[in-house]
Amino acid sequence: MADHVVVEADSGKLRGIVENGISIFKGIPYGGPADGAGRFMPPTKPAPWTGVRDALAFGARAMQADEMFAGVPELIKLFSGREEQPMSENCLFLNVWTPATGDAKKRPVMFWCHGGGFFAGSGSSPWYDGTNLSRKGDVVIVTVNHRLGAFGYLHLGEAGGEASRSSGNAGMLDLVAALRWVRDNIAAFGGDPNNVTIFGESGGGAKVSVLMAMPSARGLFHRAIVQSGPGARMASPEDGAETTRALLGALGLKADQIDELRTLPADRLLKAQLTVSAQIGVMSMANRRRLGFNPVVDGIALPTHPFDPVAPDISADVPLMIGTNLHETTLFFAFFPWFDKLDEADLRKRVALIMGDSADRIIEIYRRGQPNMTPKDLFIAITTDRMMRGPSLTTADRKIAQHAAPAYVYLFTYETPVLGGKLKSPHALEIPFVFDNLAIAPLAGDNPGRLLLGDKMSRAWIAFARSGNPNHNGLPQWPAYSIAQRPTMMFEDKCHVVNDPFGDGRQAMEGSV
Repeated sequence: MADHVVVEADSGKLRGIVENGISIFKGIPYGGPADGAGRFMPPTKPAPWTGVRDALAFGARAMQADEMFAGVPELIKLFSGREEQPMSENCLFLNVWTPATGDAKKRPVMFWCHGGGFFAGSGSSPWYDGTNLSRKGDVVIVTVNHRLGAFGYLHLGEAGGEASRSSGNAGMLDLVAALRWVRDNIAAFGGDPNNVTIFGESGGGAKVSVLMAMPSARGLFHRAIVQSGPGARMASPEDGAETTRALLGALGLKADQIDELRTLPADRLLKAQLTVSAQIGVMSMANRRRLGFNPVVDGIALPTHPFDPVAPDISADVPLMIGTNLHETTLFFAFFPWFDKLDEADLRKRVALIMGDSADRIIEIYRRGQPNMTPKDLFIAITTDRMMRGPSLTTADRKIAQHAAPAYVYLFTYETPVLGGKLKSPHALEIPFVFDNLAIAPLAGDNPGRLLLGDKMSRAWIAFARSGNPNHNGLPQWPAYSIAQRPTMMFEDKCHVVNDPFGDGRQAMEGSV
């Protein structure tokens, strides 16, 4: 019979479970109701309870359209895991994994922001299970759910009244509320509120970028890691207003009927959100932070773009680790019927959709640097750099230009053997390496060498969370990033540092956001 453990948080007592030496608390409310009068509004505090509340099951996911990811059976099988939790507007829950409670030990806290853009995902994915990372590093892991899509990022602006001026950042304000919960409660769970690392992948990395620019998040975290999710620019008020108009149109509403959005059934709002999102083509990914439902630079919750034109002053003292995977975009493009037939003419046409008039020049730069690349290889290299690596390196450049805290840059190049090696080193592949959860990640394949790499990577993330420096005995010396050398840790079978890898591509995308 499993042991239970009880911890007292500020809203009441919580009963968790001890499994494999780790105390686990699931479905902890950090915010109040987000439906009804709470829709589009900043989060409130949860109501306190009496007695002991069970924290044994994950809380509800945010409202989201699961059918957006129902297209490729091969990928669904590789990403499959535990059954998804029910959806609800009332989704403000977090989860905690800790080696011990009540021992007065101050452990580093690692606060994970889930991926899925700003419209999908949850903190309950098996890949994000914090058991192994918590045990290995003697750290406290926190994962979190927050409002997504139209429920979290619908910009009502002036039309929605003063109270909802920051409705375009409601989901980000949820994350700030979760960080406040960590500040106020994590000591009771064995964590140090003065040593909190925010980290995330894909949309989660973009959330980390945004948190670094939010005044209300200042002081709630002390280190930051962005994995394959740079967020240098977010939506402008005009972008947000355009998305709101599109949503109203999908609902058959006029501009003067905006108040009706507050009372519509959640399922109807979600269906309209899906209609709006379906109009955004996959070739628009380079502009994905502007199009659709994203945080809005509203001048209040988010005063400026996170890393454009410069890094945010309010997080200048926060060390940053940032990196990407070598073939990010195979996950998005490799299963389209046209991909395997890509020839020179189609390559130029498709690159032009992303790079505009500079397409021919960009293709020639990449071809000179890597002359043996096929059209498919070139397409993946260019789109990966434009969508992920270029903006990540721009973020690193602007961070170190502050001369206040270091940045560390990595490139994950391990190639998965699944599906005949078609995906190579795709988007999201590094997540189970970081969490040391390779045993439950079919995407990574079964190469025994992956376990050693996973150990090196997870220990680097733990070291960074502990001290702001990712170096440990299992890695060669990893210098802080600099414009002069551009040292980059290559995470592969034999980890090593390369100065300015694939420099031609970096220069071609320099300044991209």
